[in-house]
Amino acid sequence: MNMPVKNQFFKNRKNRELSQIELDALADELDQIKQQVLDDMGEKDACYIKRIYSIVRYSSFLGRACLFAGWFPPAWLLGTGLLGFSKIMENMELGHNVMHGQYDWMGDERFSGQKYEWDTVGTSDNWRHTHNFKHHTYTNIRGMDDDIGYGLVRLFPEQRWKWGYVLQPVYSIPFCLLFQWGVAIQNLEIGKVLYGKKTKQQFYQDWKPVQNKISKQVLKDYVFFPLIAGPAALPVLAGNFVANGIRNIWTFSIIFCGHFTKDVEVFPKSVLQNESRGHWYMRQIRGSSNLTGSVPFHILTGHLSYQIEHHLFPEIPSLRYREVAPKVQAVCKKYGLHYNSASLFKQYGQVLGRIMKYALPFKK
Repeated sequence: MNMPVKNQFFKNRKNRELSQIELDALADELDQIKQQVLDDMGEKDACYIKRIYSIVRYSSFLGRACLFAGWFPPAWLLGTGLLGFSKIMENMELGHNVMHGQYDWMGDERFSGQKYEWDTVGTSDNWRHTHNFKHHTYTNIRGMDDDIGYGLVRLFPEQRWKWGYVLQPVYSIPFCLLFQWGVAIQNLEIGKVLYGKKTKQQFYQDWKPVQNKISKQVLKDYVFFPLIAGPAALPVLAGNFVANGIRNIWTFSIIFCGHFTKDVEVFPKSVLQNESRGHWYMRQIRGSSNLTGSVPFHILTGHLSYQIEHHLFPEIPSLRYREVAPKVQAVCKKYGLHYNSASLFKQYGQVLGRIMKYALPFKK
């Protein structure tokens, strides 16, 4: 009997429940879209990621060179801007996508998903575990996906309210400004240590690689480059600090707008019971939101402006999300699933609204 699958998802009036037959058909259509890209991958994709790699290197070099003349205000502004741009591109379009294994087929160690180490204080190994595995497997499932508020922010009524959340409109600001540090310590699970659910020995074991990565990043940005700049040490130090801040604000904004807008849903652990491929695809669609914008904007986001497509197909090159998005949108329309897409301004406003609203014990 073609009955809708019930009690698996929290209700959302913009989506209709699908029968298992429909879910299987949904999975088949989305699998076909993915396979078309996989069959077509080749030189175009390789050339693109090599260009991104060059852009990251040259913009970083030029930015740091300008900062060496940072006592001259226009040079400082240009250098800081270029370095911030380089860090954004490295973090979003290069590092994030390479670590998903999108370019492993090239056989080039520079683009190896398991070997790439990115330019943030967080280790790539921790990111591959918390993001590539946990988040993309258990997207928006409470108690399984640590990316739901990163353990600091209540963004959904289904999250249990605590008094500390009253201050989240305030502490969300430093969290945004220092976002890479929040990502760096995410896998340490400090809350579990405080509540005795994780031993101190395990914590220290997990802390060692994070400590090593933090030391390298701090020495590079705040000791080595200022020292070799000589009389321009302070402008270089300030430029590196601001460039990291620019990258943090941008990544926080794009990531939060892709996961925590008004119509994005969270799910109970029960969705994992006999979850089919179609269920998994539907969860990715209903737990994600896209951003509209120009081609340069999409590149700056690492194509995470196509968060729906990224959640559906994390293993295909990000450049391809633009071409598959209309096909995915058509499939969503066919099956009555809300394709959540809007401008950065609108989506960010919805994120801020969630942060403000769910600081209080609202249940709707």
